[in-house]
Amino acid sequence: MKNISKDIPLAEITLRKYERPQSLKKRELVRKLCLSIGLLQPGDSRDVVVDVLYVLLEAKKQKKTLSSEEIKEKVIKTRKKHKLPLSGIASSNIRRQIRRMRNLFIVEKVSSQYRISEFFKIQEIFCKKIEESLIPEILARVKEYIQSIDELFEKKGR
Repeated sequence: MKNISKDIPLAEITLRKYERPQSLKKRELVRKLCLSIGLLQPGDSRDVVVDVLYVLLEAKKQKKTLSSEEIKEKVIKTRKKHKLPLSGIASSNIRRQIRRMRNLFIVEKVSSQYRISEFFKIQEIFCKKIEESLIPEILARVKEYIQSIDELFEKKGR
C-alpha cells in the first residue's frame, strides 16, 4: 500500500464576517470573536475554547498569568455560571485550546503560565501579529501557487 503524505500547513487562519457586535454580553462577544477567527466552527456545541479565552481575558485585567489547571478550574466556574454543560473540560482539551490560541499569537506561555500575549489589547494583537504578519505571509504563498498554476496551465501541449 502506498503511503500518502499529509499536507500540513505552515500557517493557517479562518476569517468570517458576522453582524456588528451590538449589545452582546461578554461571553457572547468572545464567542463571536472565536467564530470570526476560526477558533470555533459555526454550529459547534463544543465551545470550551470560548471559555478558555474568556478566562484569559478576565485574568488580563489584573495582568495575571494562569497555569493550565487554573484555567481549567476557572472554565468550570464560568460554564457553571452560564449554565453550560461541563463537556470539553478535560485537562488535555484545555491545553489543546490554549495551543490553538498560541498558534494565532493571542496567547503566550511564560514560565509554564499562560496569558494574553504581553497583556496587549486583542485589537493590538490582531493588527500586529495576524493582520500585518500572518495574513500577508499566507497571501504571498497562495499567490505563488496561483502564479505556478497559471504558468503550468498556460503552456502549450499540456
